[in-house]
Amino acid sequence: MENETLNPERALKALSDPTRLQIVELLSASCCGQGQLDEAGEIVGTTASEVCCQVTGREKITSTVSHHLHELREAGIVKIERSGKTMLCRLQPEALKSLARFIDSLAEGKDYDCC
Repeated sequence: MENETLNPERALKALSDPTRLQIVELLSASCCGQGQLDEAGEIVGTTASEVCCQVTGREKITSTVSHHLHELREAGIVKIERSGKTMLCRLQPEALKSLARFIDSLAEGKDYDCC
């Protein structure tokens, strides 16, 4: 989804679910939620297990949280990358900015230009 334009309908639908919105807020507040690099140049992020722990209180990823992460990934809002056995989750800030531009265009009565 990185190179595709954002589908506002899909993104808004993904964010309309309270659990998915909670996941986005969690990743936004996380120091690693935006996929920073460590000293070795490896991307670090919040693990899917950490997301699950924060959302459900369980230590291992559940099928429900996995489904929510999948929906956010398909909407282009979250990127999930495998690092060994770990799944790292991070926000796609440009997708959120594009969605904000779309909403601004609605408020101002202008045509939406995703770029």
